[in-house]
Amino acid sequence: MSRSESNKGNKSSNRSKKEGGQKASGREGGTFRKKSYSRGNAPIKGNGNGQSSSNPDLIRLNKYLSNSGVCSRREADVLITAGSVTVNGKPVTQMGHKVKRTDEVRFDGRLLNPAKKEYVLLNKPKDFTTAARNEHGNRTAIGLISKATQVELKPVGKMDKNTTGLLLFTNDGELTKRLNSPKNGLRKIFHIELNKPLRSADLKKIQDGLLVDQKVVKVHDVSFVDNAPKTQIGMEIYSSRSKIVTRIFQTLEYEIVKLDRVVYAGLTKKDLPRGHWRYLTDQEIVNLGMIN
Repeated sequence: MSRSESNKGNKSSNRSKKEGGQKASGREGGTFRKKSYSRGNAPIKGNGNGQSSSNPDLIRLNKYLSNSGVCSRREADVLITAGSVTVNGKPVTQMGHKVKRTDEVRFDGRLLNPAKKEYVLLNKPKDFTTAARNEHGNRTAIGLISKATQVELKPVGKMDKNTTGLLLFTNDGELTKRLNSPKNGLRKIFHIELNKPLRSADLKKIQDGLLVDQKVVKVHDVSFVDNAPKTQIGMEIYSSRSKIVTRIFQTLEYEIVKLDRVVYAGLTKKDLPRGHWRYLTDQEIVNLGMIN
């Protein structure tokens, strides 16, 4: 018998042995499949901490710190490992630990808020209020930025219904508190239109410091607008007193026809038409954060 005939016989014998039982799988052309733990067929292992990764109520601790504005996620891992973070009063050093949004999370003793900080700058038109809700049919400035984010934002300070110009919205409570503080020396520039030309003597009074409600108001700069009627005034002021620009001119028996805030805390109206909004740049956020 030749070698090729012998090989054919052996193959035939092997096939006959398998016909009575289960056939082999894979390349042997069998009908049953062996268990395979390769790739996606591997058994699912528990994550060890009993926290479901798909639970929307849970958030990784490093992301919680990042959203709170403490640092980046990578830096947060270092702080967590160092034991600088507590959850419900207990230090947590485990990497990948998840917390509920209702948990009390502190960094170096400071209570954190996991909501991502957002900052939106609006060029407010006339006849829009800064009230949070639509009252008595009034249009609200918050309605103009409703598509900017799903996070609840609030205006920094107040602006009269008839006043136009820059209005900042944010959910950063600490920044809002600093910007509204009388001690921050916040720079604001207004374009003002009066009901009658401003007398040079009254302009000098404003420049020298005017007594308003028993207190002297110091104006950094005030002047007529170039190539415009004497009713057009530009004013740079650092005072945070309520409606102080309006009260300055009321003291001198002028009425303000138009009041437009063109600069606010270093933010400008450049490329921002009336009624439009934009997000602050990273650098603008950093600059605001440096205000004490």
